Amino acid sequence: MAGMTTIHPGPAPAVFAARPRAALLAGVLLATLLPACATGHPPRDARAMASMFDDASAHDAGLTVGILIVDGVYNTELTAPMDMFHHTVFHTEPGMRVFTVGRDRSPIWTFEGLSIVPHFGFDDAPPIDVLVVPSAEHSMDSDLQDARLMAWVAETGAHADWVLSLCDGAFVLAAAGLLDGRRSTTFPSDIPRYREMFPELDVVEGVSFVHDGKAITSAGGAKSFDPALYLIELLYGGPAAAGVAGGLVIDWDADAIEHVVVAH
Repeated sequence: MAGMTTIHPGPAPAVFAARPRAALLAGVLLATLLPACATGHPPRDARAMASMFDDASAHDAGLTVGILIVDGVYNTELTAPMDMFHHTVFHTEPGMRVFTVGRDRSPIWTFEGLSIVPHFGFDDAPPIDVLVVPSAEHSMDSDLQDARLMAWVAETGAHADWVLSLCDGAFVLAAAGLLDGRRSTTFPSDIPRYREMFPELDVVEGVSFVHDGKAITSAGGAKSFDPALYLIELLYGGPAAAGVAGGLVIDWDADAIEHVVVAH
């Protein structure tokens, strides 16, 4: 494939382990209190935040970030990029406008047991500049057979400025044709299956994430913060990325993280 690949050394991706349902209550409490801890601002009323996305015409300032959520989505791959991108509002102007998109506005259940009402459904989501596809329980099988889901991802991703996958979300992007001709990665132990299902792809092992063109694919799990912070640094600069990372007590240094950038 044409293009120059730059490999950045760093620690190998951490192995992802699903959290038990016993952590559900603690997770809900953390999600409620985190904005105040991370930013110094009081938590926002959830209903007020959701109302920000009821009118698609409101999205006329700042990049829009649409995060796909389906039944079985993993908490880590959903909340890590959502936290990172949302907190840009405290470090740049205008910040990103972040929302979730489901098949419709019916509640979905995450793999770990959280019930989430999407801000939008496929039919009423506003234009998306950054499409985020987290891993879900069936990202490698039945989700890929969902014609409506795959058509929405293919069309939305084709028009987006950026597409970003966490863990096995790469399977969804690949099946939608959004990784054709690009290097990519996925959850470490699922790479053999990824290669088997998509033999035409150039797959990278042993890295946190791969950036090729407008696509950023990642190993996921605890590394799910990395690709989001990397994109924030690309779009808004180092100080903004450092500010977002610092607000969540993350030591951020892109050069210390093993990743691949393909220059075109």
